[in-house]
Amino acid sequence: MKVRKNAVARALSGVLVFQLVIGGLLILGDSQSGAKLGLPSLSPSQPRLTEPVQPGDQRRVFRPGRDAPATQPARAPGKLPKRLALAQENGAVYRLEGAIAPGDGERIIGLLTAAEPAPETLILQSSGGSVLDALALGRHIRKAEIGTQVLRGEFCYSACPYLFAGGVERTIEEDAYIGVHQHFFGQSTVLPAAFAVEDIQRGQGDVMVYLIEMGIDPAVMQFALTTPPDEIYILLPEQLETFGFPTEKDAS
Repeated sequence: MKVRKNAVARALSGVLVFQLVIGGLLILGDSQSGAKLGLPSLSPSQPRLTEPVQPGDQRRVFRPGRDAPATQPARAPGKLPKRLALAQENGAVYRLEGAIAPGDGERIIGLLTAAEPAPETLILQSSGGSVLDALALGRHIRKAEIGTQVLRGEFCYSACPYLFAGGVERTIEEDAYIGVHQHFFGQSTVLPAAFAVEDIQRGQGDVMVYLIEMGIDPAVMQFALTTPPDEIYILLPEQLETFGFPTEKDAS
């Protein structure tokens, strides 16, 4: 009996170690530190972001600081701000660009509230970032009845589509890029695997509730959940229509 108990204990210990390793790799794979360390991808090799997207061939390696989209945006991804920056474009039209850093939700909400004239439309361009901040800011955008746009040749990836979904009116121009993938929702990068998985599950549930609130079909999450953090799944125009992202047809 003692020998059996020892064997069970060793097996459980092995499972725990395996979970910790996988959890750590998942966390590092979705963090900038993982990219800087050059950790290998846990997914099959995919074409680079600069390569054209075709139906059934929509997953691309996601290295925002290295690859630009297939068409030339207003600014290359590597030159976008490291946190969201708000700038007035014309009248009540503003541009919101950059990575979504922790704390950006509250900060940008303050800027939008203080802006004169009050914003009516936000042009978005972002490689993504903090999901929690994106959800908070998206809810404010909806409450303030602000519209969102992604312009031709520009992009909205990772957590950025949640910002876009907050728009009371949503416009996606032809040859604009909207992409989704998996996220890490934990507050710490050093957590037991069980807690990391719990954070991820809770976070994905929050995202699905948010999408429903915004009138977006949560079925889009099938592509987010099956695309690793170091890749991006670029949604085709017909998919964007099906899931309810645009409320207005391209005006170009």
